[in-house]
Amino acid sequence: MSRFESFVAIDWSGAKGRRHKGIAIGRALLDGPPRLVRPDHVWSREEVLAWLIDDAARRPTLFGFDFSFAPPLIEKGEYLLGEPGVPTTAREFWAYVDGKCDDEDLGAASFLEIAHRRHFYFGIADGVKADFVRFRQCDARLNAQGGRKTASAYDAIGAAQVAKASFAGMRFLHRLDGRVTIWPMDTLPAQGSAIVEIYTRIYLRRAGLSGTKLRSRTDLNRALEGLGSPPARLRFEPNDHQTDALVTAAGMRQLATGEPNAFNPEGLTPVIARSEGWTFGVL
Repeated sequence: MSRFESFVAIDWSGAKGRRHKGIAIGRALLDGPPRLVRPDHVWSREEVLAWLIDDAARRPTLFGFDFSFAPPLIEKGEYLLGEPGVPTTAREFWAYVDGKCDDEDLGAASFLEIAHRRHFYFGIADGVKADFVRFRQCDARLNAQGGRKTASAYDAIGAAQVAKASFAGMRFLHRLDGRVTIWPMDTLPAQGSAIVEIYTRIYLRRAGLSGTKLRSRTDLNRALEGLGSPPARLRFEPNDHQTDALVTAAGMRQLATGEPNAFNPEGLTPVIARSEGWTFGVL
């Protein structure tokens, strides 16, 4: 029997501005179809923080967020190359990022655009993009398994970039630190709720799909069927943030309840856990 009673996926990466039309939250219980949490609500990051703290105390829940929990460190030995005084563990780095930002609603644009501008690629004026791009060990493992290369935390331009959402997410994790288990920076305890990093494409591939964004009930339910889930009961055509949240919640449930090594993936060492973290579902 699963130690979790609920599986929640928060599609966070589409967030923009003070309040975020891109944030969508999906929940799957141990059985039944996944459902959206407050689908008509426009979430702020601080509202998600308060909601999660309250929800985590109600029942043991596995929460997933689609941002990088830390930048790459293993490859070069530093998060921000050549910068003095920058920590080398994820937990300390979250505090460092939070301390450098005064952006509203846990934003981190000032970290990328002012405090450490030279480390982030914003366009051709910055030079060769490849000089900025580095990846974590879990990304390399996913690629070796045939997965699509994930975006780099240092790439801050284009629709596919994850830098802004990820550094905002690190501020979010700092505010949660000590309140809810954050895996794999924390060892998974025998009971209680936990937070993991997610990547929707993993669950689309597990469902037998190519990874293309889903924007209809028909495509959504085809993905859910591939994950052994009943169809979603929506009365409207969902956007891609909502389908990402629903598919990932169902996929997290399948993985956590059916994969013995879900929290013990090959390649995850204590050093990697402390410094870079790991994407739940990369085995």
